[in-house]
Amino acid sequence: MQVDQITLKDIGLFQQEEGISIAEHINFTRTVGGKIQFEKYLSHPLSSITKIQDRQEAILIFQQEYAFLEAMQITNGTVFVIDKFFETGVNQIPKHPSLLQAYWFQFWNQQDYALMSYSVIHCTLFIQELKKWMLQFESHASNPVLQQWIQKMKPLLSNSIFDSLPLDAKNNTIQQNINWGYFFLYQYKSQTRILLQYYYEIDAFHSMTTAMQRFQWVFPSWVDSAQSQIQIEAARHPLLEHPIGNHLNLNSQKNLMFLTGANMAGKSTYIKTIGLVIYLAHLGMGAPVASMKLTLLDGLISNLTIADNITKGESYFFNEVQRIKNTVEKIKDGKKYCVLIDELFKGTNIQDAMKCSIKVIEGLQKLRNCLIILSTHLYEISDAVNMHPNIQFSYFETQITQNELVFHYQLKPGVSQDRIGYLILEREGVVTLLENL
Repeated sequence: MQVDQITLKDIGLFQQEEGISIAEHINFTRTVGGKIQFEKYLSHPLSSITKIQDRQEAILIFQQEYAFLEAMQITNGTVFVIDKFFETGVNQIPKHPSLLQAYWFQFWNQQDYALMSYSVIHCTLFIQELKKWMLQFESHASNPVLQQWIQKMKPLLSNSIFDSLPLDAKNNTIQQNINWGYFFLYQYKSQTRILLQYYYEIDAFHSMTTAMQRFQWVFPSWVDSAQSQIQIEAARHPLLEHPIGNHLNLNSQKNLMFLTGANMAGKSTYIKTIGLVIYLAHLGMGAPVASMKLTLLDGLISNLTIADNITKGESYFFNEVQRIKNTVEKIKDGKKYCVLIDELFKGTNIQDAMKCSIKVIEGLQKLRNCLIILSTHLYEISDAVNMHPNIQFSYFETQITQNELVFHYQLKPGVSQDRIGYLILEREGVVTLLENL
């Protein structure tokens, strides 16, 4: 699934100017390398249902083995010590020294020996833990994701020298420390670094598994069809403390949602939530929904956050037009896209905005293989587009009780008629301030 950087920013996946990102929220990796690999996975949605289902199955296996994975003793400190040992220029370590040579090396190279002996402890722990992981997961090698790791790691961990690897290197003699230090630094450095990369991938999968368990996310089911469809029950935004779940049902017969509602009613959050759960599904992860069924999409495109460009002399409206133009040029190829548009044409006057919005909606609704959610404050344009049977009208209701706004954040069928702008102006005391000038 194709996704550009604007869309990733719009759905809040990575670093945000304000608040925590989704990536930070669901990151449970133990190592810096694991975090880097985790973000790589998050940056690359998968391109086939088979690959997605293979990853889903691997995460399910990680869930079955969760207690074992939690008990693994490899930490960021472990890999930090190993990396430091490999990168520090220690004096030449002797190969198979006699007892006298070993003591002589320790005496004349006290700092190097201290680093080496401490590193041997962590290298030994790392190998022992990976060997345990291999034994635990070999029975699941039918899964392609796990099979790939096992096939690549097994030859590296099958070195006969590991038969004499101590269970606890803290009890090593000086000679043993020097022998193992020589082995890891001069004979097994590149192999250890390869194994570290595989562990980072395992760490990243453990993070995905932990997020799913911690937040009770659900795997989507996939429909292998040439016709686009998305069916979601109780989608909720993962960063909200008490989210209210909302549904979505789009297909080639009803492919465009015309979404209305007052400011703060929940439109933008809903659109971001839908974009996020669709994206997470294409990563092979679960999503914060009660249930979800969808076809594989070729792309996710958003038009949520537009800004003017002072240095280029470009107005807000010009950039709105350019983003719509780029979207149309991309989706006209007949492939399956999900398009998210929040508040069309805010950068021009209301009459101009209505005319432009109607034209855009009239055009987009023709692309029946594209699934589109479009929100607007311009409720009046619903009359101009309601003759199209493939447009569904939904809104978020706002109630006014004793001059107070009540938001239910629950999606309803129809078009909003709420007009609360002046009420907010009045409630915040702006009207009184102006009258008293």
